[in-house]
Amino acid sequence: MEKPITLDAHGEMLMRQFRELLPTLASLANEAHKQLKQALHEQGIYITAMEQRVKSEKSLMGKLELKGAKYKSIDDITDLVGLRVITFYTDEVDKVAAIAKRVFDVDWQESVDKRKLHHLDSFGYNSLHYICRLRSGGPRFELQMRTALQHVWSTIEHDTGYKGDVKIPPEYKRQFSRLAGMMELIDDEFSRLRTALTDYRRQMLSFVKNGQLDDVPLSRDSFRNYLDLQPFDRLNRRIAAVNQAEIWPVSVMSYLPALEALGMETLGDVQRFIEENSDDAYQLALSQLAITDLDILSSSTALQYLCLVHVLKHHGGREGIISLYNIVNGESDANGMLADLMMEQAQTLPFMQKKQ
Repeated sequence: MEKPITLDAHGEMLMRQFRELLPTLASLANEAHKQLKQALHEQGIYITAMEQRVKSEKSLMGKLELKGAKYKSIDDITDLVGLRVITFYTDEVDKVAAIAKRVFDVDWQESVDKRKLHHLDSFGYNSLHYICRLRSGGPRFELQMRTALQHVWSTIEHDTGYKGDVKIPPEYKRQFSRLAGMMELIDDEFSRLRTALTDYRRQMLSFVKNGQLDDVPLSRDSFRNYLDLQPFDRLNRRIAAVNQAEIWPVSVMSYLPALEALGMETLGDVQRFIEENSDDAYQLALSQLAITDLDILSSSTALQYLCLVHVLKHHGGREGIISLYNIVNGESDANGMLADLMMEQAQTLPFMQKKQ
């Protein structure tokens, strides 16, 4: 059974003030949460969670029982309302803090950066704590900013009772400290890795813009950036002109596995693939579309015919075309019939004649 909390007259007075202030505190929690959430959204800061709470009576009574004498009035207690922002990466904590400084008035005398305390077992408490006030006035509130791993570790410490009343034996304290150090290292390394990957992507994007395509490995990100150059646009317009067709924009990302299956490793390989096969792809498209009245073509048409020509030129034959269709459209019995039709129409084209 828990020991009942007893308060002196001063503590009881503070509790009465707290109860009278509760509607204001609830409104404050909602307004502070709304303002900060909107500001983070406007700045494009993606967070994993954002929490708000008004201190419970039980929690406040426990605090006042221990140190109620230090507070002259309820206004001296700065954590009656609490906001907590949880980020994925350590550097994002500072970004959230910078935005919070613009949204709220910060009491720098009461605020503390616990990340700078460097206690051996403090990882779960390495939050950045601001004591804030709305620009429109009102009671102060506490804003905690921490990473997801710091939050998880803090929860683990609380769940295991590590910070409880029972004295922890030295061997367990040492194990906690070792694990906390590992978690802190992981937290930092995730941020470093993200920075390194961001720098790498920027470098690859620079290579694409500067035409250094042989230096850019073929990947989902690099191919998406390459598509910004509209590499298939000219052939698409040439094919569409056969029937004066409209080009309907669609994603061609589904062709990335096909390009990889055809042996392309860099964007330079893709560029040469386009240059070497465009004329023959046009002839293959012409042989099919000239006898139709299709007036809408998807923007993947050029890439489809480029892949078909590449397969035919490199002796892929019927099985190669079926494999291509399976990759792009999914496996289906219809792919065999489409391959037969494609083989029949391609036989009369010059590039097939040369191959024979």
